[in-house]
Amino acid sequence: MANRTLYHGDNLKFLRGINTGTMNLIYADPPFNKNKDFHATPDSIAAGAKFTDRWRWDTDVHPDWIDTIKDDWPGVWQVIEAARVASGDDMGAFLCWLGVRLMAMHRVLRDDGSLYLHIDNTADSYVRMLMDAIFGKDNFRNAIRWCRNAENLSRKKWRRGHETILFYSKSKRWVFNRLPTNNNAKLERDYRYEDNKGRYTTTSCQNNADRPNMVYEFNGHIRQWRYSRETLERLATAGELVYNDEGIPRRKRYLHEVGGTILSDAWGDINNLQSMSKERTGYPTQKPLALLERIIMASSNEGDIVLDPFAGCATTPIAAERLGRQWIGMDIWKGAHEIVLQRLQSEGLATPDGDGGQLLTFGDVHYSTAPPVRSDDKEVASKALKLKTQIPEPPGKKMSRAEMMEVLIRNNGLVCKGCNRWFDDQLYLELDHNTPRSDGGLNHISNRVLLCGPCNRIKSNMLTLSGLRRKNKELGRMAT
Repeated sequence: MANRTLYHGDNLKFLRGINTGTMNLIYADPPFNKNKDFHATPDSIAAGAKFTDRWRWDTDVHPDWIDTIKDDWPGVWQVIEAARVASGDDMGAFLCWLGVRLMAMHRVLRDDGSLYLHIDNTADSYVRMLMDAIFGKDNFRNAIRWCRNAENLSRKKWRRGHETILFYSKSKRWVFNRLPTNNNAKLERDYRYEDNKGRYTTTSCQNNADRPNMVYEFNGHIRQWRYSRETLERLATAGELVYNDEGIPRRKRYLHEVGGTILSDAWGDINNLQSMSKERTGYPTQKPLALLERIIMASSNEGDIVLDPFAGCATTPIAAERLGRQWIGMDIWKGAHEIVLQRLQSEGLATPDGDGGQLLTFGDVHYSTAPPVRSDDKEVASKALKLKTQIPEPPGKKMSRAEMMEVLIRNNGLVCKGCNRWFDDQLYLELDHNTPRSDGGLNHISNRVLLCGPCNRIKSNMLTLSGLRRKNKELGRMAT
């Protein structure tokens, strides 16, 4: 993939074409399961942009997604099943659609990478469990509360004034840069100077009376100095001293050296875009540049690759370009490419023909409807298989889970292979692997068995079928 590439189409096929462990940072702002349609402002530059945020189990869930989740991410499937019971099939369909994409995002992240997932209270509790099942609860870092403008008054409940951004890392080591506090008034007061190294304040080079005295002449002044003569000369050579009207030196203290104070997880200093904002494109779910710039600065370094699978009106690509990061965008809206070019031009980052090297040309932004082709080992998006040697499935037609169950029932009857119990309905039987996927077992029917629910839970993804039967004999659970 080339830097500054925008892919047009369903992001799942593009995510599956990216090599494992190549992205430094992912920001994802998917639909929220609001059960309504979104349209851009008719007379805006995003006119024509729209998407449907409605989900139905019988029409929007692909059988392959269910197979992938059940086979490789059983914890994710349990979250989806719980959501279907608690909130209905529509919520389950949304989580299934989002889950397969989060699994792909997890795979393409570097080990020191992070993912920020933007969601609201419609589904945030279920999505948090989904993320725990995929990234691991120990890799949860923050649930950031973006306190944007509150919605209209309501007589029946408190006004909703925030959305949630879930911050997860892929492992125990991740990039995180300390950012200054959001107290801008204090920053303007304390770090009001700036040079080519960044913003700075100044401190006295003279000693306080209660410190050991170092009295000598420097720059024509005899003083009680805080630093040795050699240190002062070194600072002067490095350009880290400034002089007042009397010629007395003061030392520069840079903001990036002290790191600032870490922001809290409640961001109240970045408001949602107003209708008259210069950033506004008319896209229905556009986020402000300041929000994306904060995320990118905190969790990536210059030159890193930032991925946005729901690029929409190009806020992430613009923020990444301004901050010197590489970027990859994906969106199903066909006008996203034009929005990227228009916003790059409006931000002074690009022109149609360039300017001889200082600005990007429109040709530097790539556009593709074809997914990238993986050049790594083609491993699937299962964390359990990352260190396993993969055996290719036998050639021939790939059977669905329903077809496998039909064949196994026809050949063996309604019997659990784990405990030898017979049942009068296939409702009580579940499809599982003889050799677990964690040990390199195939999804092929030759490695499939039917188990009752209790046996499937005991077997989990750790035991083989023979190991399960031994366990059942020890527990006295085998049918006579």
